[in-house]
Amino acid sequence: MREGGRRHLLLGPRREDDGPVSDEPRRHRRPANLGSGAESVPGAPDPAELAEAAHTTAQVLVHRGRASTDPQVVERLVTLVDTEGIETIAALWSGSPSDSLPGVLWRLYLLRAWVRADARVVADRYRQGVAAAAVYDVVAGVAPLPTADDVAELVDQVLTGVYTRDLDVALERAAAFCRVVATGTAFDADHLDIVDSTSADRITRSAASLLRTAEELAHAAELWRTGRLE
Repeated sequence: MREGGRRHLLLGPRREDDGPVSDEPRRHRRPANLGSGAESVPGAPDPAELAEAAHTTAQVLVHRGRASTDPQVVERLVTLVDTEGIETIAALWSGSPSDSLPGVLWRLYLLRAWVRADARVVADRYRQGVAAAAVYDVVAGVAPLPTADDVAELVDQVLTGVYTRDLDVALERAAAFCRVVATGTAFDADHLDIVDSTSADRITRSAASLLRTAEELAHAAELWRTGRLE
C-alpha cells in the first residue's frame, strides 16, 4: 500500500460507473483563523467551555440511550445526523480528541454518514478487503459478500450498540469494519494506479485515514473497558 498523509475519516464522493474514483473529502465549514487575537473578540467562545459542552452532551446522550427501554429513543439517537445535520454534530464534537467520548461519537457518526452516502463503493471495497483481513471481518460481523444495504445496516448496528449494549464491543466492530474497508481501498488504489496515478494517490490516503480511524476506535474501546473514556 502506498504511503500517504493521514486524515480523519475521508468522505469521498460516490464513484462514477465509467470514470475514475474520486475520494476528495467533504469538509464541514470552519470559521477563518483569527490568530492570537481571537480570544479578545467580544463573544468569542471559551475553548474550555466548548470542551466541557462537548463532554457533557456526549455523556448525556450515551447515558440517556443506555438508560432507556424505548426503542424509539435509541432510533432517534442513531439517526441524530439525519435530523440535526452533520454541521451541528461537527460543531459539538469534531474538535474533541479521539480518546474522549465526544471524539468517539464524532468518528462514529461521521463513519455512518460516509458509509450511507457511498454505500455501494464501501461495500465493493469491503468485499475486496475480506480475504486479506478475514479476522477483522469476523469481528465486524458484516454479511458475507455484503451489499450496499448490508454495510449501511452495519453502521446503524454499531451506533445502536453504543446506546444499548457494551460500548467497547461496538467500537471494536467499527474498528474492524474500518480495517477491512481500508484493505480493500488500498487494493482499489493499486488497481487504479495503472490508468490514473493521481486518483490512486488520493485513494491510498483514504486507506491510511481509515486505518488511523480504526486504531483510534480500538484504543477508545480499551479506554472504555478500563473506565478511562470520558
